[in-house]
Amino acid sequence: MTGVSSEGGEIVSLDLLKKKMADFSKERDWDQFHSPRNLLLALVGEVGELSEIFQWKGEVPKGLPDWKEEEKVHLGEELSDVLLYLIRLSDICGIDLGKAALRKVELNAIKYPVGMSRGSSKKYNSISNNNNNGTESI
Repeated sequence: MTGVSSEGGEIVSLDLLKKKMADFSKERDWDQFHSPRNLLLALVGEVGELSEIFQWKGEVPKGLPDWKEEEKVHLGEELSDVLLYLIRLSDICGIDLGKAALRKVELNAIKYPVGMSRGSSKKYNSISNNNNNGTESI
């Protein structure tokens, strides 16, 4: 799987992160605690911490132009916590997260055809099917 280069020039992929998380856990003898349930609850907790960053800010423009650098660094840390727990959970459950994500994108393309979805925020079951004069939902 391809990724982006880190500051050290290393390619960052889901596979690399999965290996680093597995090694990190093994070195600390934490595998015994990494049940799917425990990892999911840890992930939910991290999503809560991520949510707190945006709490009470109202709408935030893309790129966060008015945010201080330390706020962006904190955001990156919390986003990373969510990503790392998600990767660890998928590994423990035996799910290839990269393949599952690509499959989901393909399924979403079917659920949200461009011709019926462009510019609309409607859920897939509320989009009219143009092939039958709008009388049936997808």
